Amino acid sequence: MSRVAKIRAKKRIIAPDPLYQSHLVTRLINRVMLSGKKTIAQKQVYKALETLTNPLEILSTALENLKPVMEVRPRRIGGAAYQVPTPVRADRREALAIRWLIQAARRRPNKEYHHFSEKLCAEVLDAQQKLGEAIKKRETVHRMAEANKAFAHFRW
Repeated sequence: MSRVAKIRAKKRIIAPDPLYQSHLVTRLINRVMLSGKKTIAQKQVYKALETLTNPLEILSTALENLKPVMEVRPRRIGGAAYQVPTPVRADRREALAIRWLIQAARRRPNKEYHHFSEKLCAEVLDAQQKLGEAIKKRETVHRMAEANKAFAHFRW
């Protein structure tokens, strides 16, 4: 049996958003978007960011606080699957941070916040201060990597 070389997909270049001229905001909008409704996603993200005093700085700080350094990946060795801690690539770190931020914002209760933009704003502010559900998710991932440090020698 011969091994097949893995070919990684080419990274698409995304245009910066029209309001803030930021690639980060564009990636956030694209992840918030549901069913291809980009204008609705843009309105929600822009409304969340306009309530912040210095939106780009706060958003970048929040995402920097959310980016994981290590994660566990399953590796099958001799019939057993081990959770092997591996460092996270830069583009995946950013993708995970954005994903966790949006998931945490969507899970916020509707009693306190009436619109998604309010939930997103609150989650960004919490992440900037190293609080909230998204930060808990990152801490959980780091704890799992730390707990499985014994299997680090199985790294690819």
